[in-house]
Amino acid sequence: MTGPRVGSVEGGSQINRLRLRVTSAAETAIRAGHPWVYADSVRELNRPGALGELAVIYDKRDRFLAVGHFDPDSVLRVRVLQAGKAATLDGGWWRSRLQAAVALRSDQFDERTTGYRIINGESDGWPGLVLDRYGDTLVMKFYCAAWLTQLKMLTDLFMAGIAARCVVLRLSRNIVALAQERFQVADGQCLVGDVPAAPVQFLENGLWFEADVLRGQKTGFFLDQRENRSLVGELSRAADVLNAFSFTGGFSVYAARAGARSAVDLDLSAHALSGARRNFLLNCADAAMAGCAHETVQADTFEWLALTKREFDVVVMDPPSLARREAEREGAVKAYARLAGLGLARLRPGGMLVASSCSAHVSAAEFFGAVRSAARGSQRGFKEWRTTAHAPDHPATFAEAHYLKCIYLRLE
Repeated sequence: MTGPRVGSVEGGSQINRLRLRVTSAAETAIRAGHPWVYADSVRELNRPGALGELAVIYDKRDRFLAVGHFDPDSVLRVRVLQAGKAATLDGGWWRSRLQAAVALRSDQFDERTTGYRIINGESDGWPGLVLDRYGDTLVMKFYCAAWLTQLKMLTDLFMAGIAARCVVLRLSRNIVALAQERFQVADGQCLVGDVPAAPVQFLENGLWFEADVLRGQKTGFFLDQRENRSLVGELSRAADVLNAFSFTGGFSVYAARAGARSAVDLDLSAHALSGARRNFLLNCADAAMAGCAHETVQADTFEWLALTKREFDVVVMDPPSLARREAEREGAVKAYARLAGLGLARLRPGGMLVASSCSAHVSAAEFFGAVRSAARGSQRGFKEWRTTAHAPDHPATFAEAHYLKCIYLRLE
């Protein structure tokens, strides 16, 4: 059995390298570019594996197939780093992979946008890791425990390869306890530089926003909705806009700059609504912003929409994930349809419904179908303007990575 050329960055010798064989179905998936090997797809390994070590996968003819991070406690037993051709996973290999991610975004942004994603997990070849930039602050988020074993290597690599003053670590909830107990690191810990004393401010298409990089959702802001925010701005001149599930008001800020008459941010979180008010204040020097009547409403969106009689020209529906697991998918599809119906009822003739989903367990076909069905059920004529998916700095290269979808319907 011939091993791949794997360097010593992650420890382990060639002689005692962890070696696996997988099912025929898993072999086919890996060759097709899928980055995950499930636990029940592993049919043979030469010894027990440790968290974060490199596992080399061989096909049924003993040829190198892939190498990736091993996690003995995860249903995703191996997350593939390199497939098809053996490589030396040394410092140069990691630098080259970072440079490829940076180069992919090199012509996407100028000085008017200083907040964006640099690494988008598996789709950039970094399974279970995202890296976001907010000005001179980098936020590195781990969605799998294997990266905890590589913390110093990653921090040094990112500081050397990207101009930044601060690196903050964020952790998925399922690995917080392990990170604290075994690696003595915590969610929101500042790894390099001074701890931000307040939310970090950054630019997006010339608008100022703040990101709570220490405690906020995701890495502090929903960078993946940038293009939809721009589109909502285009639709909002002289409009009354409702931003449901508003978080910190990103859609409303774009609408206000475009000349909206009014913008209502609706959210259950008082903390999020405080952020929305601050984001408006950050941009108050803009004359159009000053002319927009901004209102925040703390309420459950379903309940408020069912009770209010107010009407709007643009209604944005961007809820958090309504299906965090497959078992919740059917209920989520029904909830999306109900939300769309509630939103359509609050639209004036000629108004636009903007409905979005970030639930990976609900497919685009299911989500769009639910919204279209609600529109037909409203017995109001409508035209579909467009559908959108991921922004370019959030590439999705395999099925499970396609989570974001948005549909625009205009009432006639």
